[in-house]
Amino acid sequence: MRMPTEPIIFLLHDNPSAALATHSQALPGYPFASTLPFVPDSAHCPVFLISGLAEHTRNLRADARASLLLQPADTAEPEASPRLTLLGDVAACAADPALVARYLRYQPGAERYLALGDFAFYRLQPRRLRMVAGFGQMGWVEAQDWAELAVLSPDDEAALLARVKPGHEVLGIDCYGIDWRRDGRRQRLAFEHALDAGAIAERLSAQGVID
Repeated sequence: MRMPTEPIIFLLHDNPSAALATHSQALPGYPFASTLPFVPDSAHCPVFLISGLAEHTRNLRADARASLLLQPADTAEPEASPRLTLLGDVAACAADPALVARYLRYQPGAERYLALGDFAFYRLQPRRLRMVAGFGQMGWVEAQDWAELAVLSPDDEAALLARVKPGHEVLGIDCYGIDWRRDGRRQRLAFEHALDAGAIAERLSAQGVID
């Protein structure tokens, strides 16, 4: 069954942390699972800020293959709730200013880790994704399908963020929705379908978010 991508993107943007499974170097042949925060980049790929001393970092340096599991934490029936597994390769990525700014908007507490100098950014590039939307609703998304998702460039996002009115704490904007923090909680406003920069500006202006 081929899954629609919009619910997958919503789940990716709605979860601040996930379970990462790497190949254990301490006990070869066994998976090593850990929980860590992440931020989706402009191309909807999970980005981590991790220490060189962490067990999962040592594992990834030896074997880049990994799996990431996302599932809402506040659910009474985990087996009936939506969940997403991404299988792919994790590699270090450059800490360019746009990526750092985006990461800190979503994860402001990470600023103290950046100051330590031992932490670096890593990105998971999906090869396949397995989405379970509910009982009997499941399917795969291939890397090619993921690569064809609509992407809002960092420059276009920065231009929109510069127009955000005071009182709105916007974390990130993409072609499929907007992430913000309201009353101390992270929330996502999903669009019905992918929008380009002009259409996003019109939508956010109608919502009173930007000038």
